[in-house]
Amino acid sequence: MVFKLIRRAPHSEQKQSRDGYIYLFRLMKFLGWLPPLSGIFRYVYLSWTALTFALFTIYLPIGFLVSYTTKIRQFTAGEFLTSLQVCLNAYGSSVKTAFAYSNLDRLIKAKDLLDQLDKRCTSKEEREKINHMVARTNQIFLTYTFVYCFFVISTYISSTVFGSLPWQIYDPLVDPNESTLQFWIASVLELFGMWGAVLQDEVVDTYPLIYTYVIRSHVEMLKGRVIQLRTNPKLSEDDYYEELVQCITDHRTILQYCDLLRPVLSGTVFTQFLLIGVVLGLTLINIFFFSSIWNGIASATFGFCLLLQTFPLCYTCNQIMDDCDTLAYTIFQSNWIDASPRYKSAMLYFMHNVQQPIIFIAGGIFPITISSNITVAKLAFSVITVFKQMNIADKFKSV
Repeated sequence: MVFKLIRRAPHSEQKQSRDGYIYLFRLMKFLGWLPPLSGIFRYVYLSWTALTFALFTIYLPIGFLVSYTTKIRQFTAGEFLTSLQVCLNAYGSSVKTAFAYSNLDRLIKAKDLLDQLDKRCTSKEEREKINHMVARTNQIFLTYTFVYCFFVISTYISSTVFGSLPWQIYDPLVDPNESTLQFWIASVLELFGMWGAVLQDEVVDTYPLIYTYVIRSHVEMLKGRVIQLRTNPKLSEDDYYEELVQCITDHRTILQYCDLLRPVLSGTVFTQFLLIGVVLGLTLINIFFFSSIWNGIASATFGFCLLLQTFPLCYTCNQIMDDCDTLAYTIFQSNWIDASPRYKSAMLYFMHNVQQPIIFIAGGIFPITISSNITVAKLAFSVITVFKQMNIADKFKSV
């Protein structure tokens, strides 16, 4: 099977939490993010890294602006909006890529911390949960891959069949107006550039969701261990205390994981929060006022991609906050009443730490929650309202 990891492994095959990142890190490696540590292939690989960043992170956003300044009069309203919505997202993607790549060591260290948590997953139920989590995270990644690639293909087909370039990116080497051959060469070059940019965007959009989903699974497993505290009559008080200390250590490891993740998520999600309202508004305007059926499908797919960039992550972060509250209640309701004073003291320390929920903040301003996501997405309706009140649609159509 090509995508073996999207199916839950059988009980006889034990997966590790880091297996949930396999497809994500394979794409990072393909894009040039993970060079070999030494040898001549390291320098060859770094050349590929420089090429992908030059094309997908630097040239692509600039190409949009150059195109607007050199041939803006050749655009129809629909072509301009289709290009502009992707242009704004391309600038956001470049910023997000810079944040993620410059903090890649944090993502690697956070992934390595999971090995410590996996050592505590000794029961059959916990091993099954890890296998399920590995399958689910890889399913998430491939779902994003399918949706993002469908956007590229649908936009390319819906534009080229009507004789226009899909994104109108400036290309100094080819003039699509000279001949049919030049047009198709230009369209294929655009397709290549956009596909690379979309794959790069997929990395920076999926890693926050995958990383938070994995740690949420470990918070749930920690809650299961807390429920089992002081329930085995064969153990002594010293053994009970040692189990509690191990749970405290697990929680501390989870906090270390989140601390490594916070700076990367902060810049990435903050950038997306700033853009989602405007870009989504432009996309809806394009769908409602200027798109044909086929262009509308492509724009609707793009709008769905925009929602995928923030909503699942915000939902997962909300669930992590709720899980922390539930974990605190679980500690309080555990079997501690007749425990030793040392055990009770450690339990109070544990409960105090757990009552401080795990919260991720975007740019030090927006909590990464469903409420924040809805707030910034509402800007899309403000954009549409301004567009309608200024009667811009009729002005575009009359040009």
